[in-house]
Amino acid sequence: MIKSLACVFALTALLSISAFAHDTPGGGEGAKVTLVYDRELPNVPGKSMRGVLVEYAPGGFSDGHTHPASAFIYATVLEGAIRSQVNDGPATVYKAGESFSEFPGDRHGVSENASKTHPAKLLAVFVVDTAQQELTFPLKK
Repeated sequence: MIKSLACVFALTALLSISAFAHDTPGGGEGAKVTLVYDRELPNVPGKSMRGVLVEYAPGGFSDGHTHPASAFIYATVLEGAIRSQVNDGPATVYKAGESFSEFPGDRHGVSENASKTHPAKLLAVFVVDTAQQELTFPLKK
């Protein structure tokens, strides 16, 4: 059921890119980050669902980061393969159609295109406090 809902959301978000798209901070070298969906949840006061399309050029990456303390994130790879490491877990390669989650307080140390020759795309779906506008914060060094 959850997988079906995620697929429906992904399709809806992708079809409405032209209506909602604008670049957001949080990219790295060879990464384009675009907010493609932003709606308040009518049955969960104070919460919103936001869809972020992350497009990686070959060899592209996002800098290490965290997300708002209120954010739960479901991410699915739309194209290519993404290497991701959350907290101290192993770096894992996710291929098109595969997904992973990030929980409030998680650190995303690695997020990159696993290929040096092919592009990759990732759709990250956030459930986050509506008042929270910034979705990505750089890791403190």
